[in-house]
Amino acid sequence: MVILGLLEDLNLPLIILKKTYLKIMEINKYIDHTLLKPTATEKDIITLCKEAIEYKFYSVCVNSGYVRLAKELTKNSSVKVCSVIGFPLGASSTKAKVFEAVQAVEDGAQEIDMVMNIGLLKSSNYLAVLKDITDVKVAIGKIPLKVILEISELSKNEIIKASEICLDAKADFVKTSTGFSKSGATLTAVRIIKKTVKDQAKIKASGGIRDYETALKYIETGADRLGTSSGVAIMNKQLSTSNY
Repeated sequence: MVILGLLEDLNLPLIILKKTYLKIMEINKYIDHTLLKPTATEKDIITLCKEAIEYKFYSVCVNSGYVRLAKELTKNSSVKVCSVIGFPLGASSTKAKVFEAVQAVEDGAQEIDMVMNIGLLKSSNYLAVLKDITDVKVAIGKIPLKVILEISELSKNEIIKASEICLDAKADFVKTSTGFSKSGATLTAVRIIKKTVKDQAKIKASGGIRDYETALKYIETGADRLGTSSGVAIMNKQLSTSNY
């Protein structure tokens, strides 16, 4: 990280460097405060948005059916609204994904997180995967698009290929996971994605980020955004028991 590099130039002891860096780091600005459980109630979304406003998280990330409510709750704040699309499997038709994305934007979504069609990727039908992502990106225009790879289901080479397709489709972010598969983000996967996309796209790490130190490691490794339901615990330097 740039800040850490500047601090290292001061030749201070490592422990002081780390504490200074932690103080400077506004980790809340990296967090998409997330609630995607199918059992999430309106009351839960209200709580999510209140927490996001209190801690000044970058956004709230919700299922598309709750975008309108989340937008209303955050309208007088800096918190953005992010909606997942084709979640959590990514296997719905491209037309369905496009419709859901466009509707979410009309309802107030300011960012879209769509799930890649992993079956098509594993079938080596790369043109279909490219079209799936491109059609959504074209439909939403300048709205940032994050593409979820579901890294727990992919080999290293598949992660690389998926990331390359995201670049070709002009996606703004490559995202590691839905948080609903076998496992979530890994530092290794973030490194692989970063090496592939370089500075041509940003990275969102999601799934299993439950404490401050872990969150910081992902940022240091190259993540530009963190998807987590443990944002409050992270900010309070606590360990969350959440699975996402």
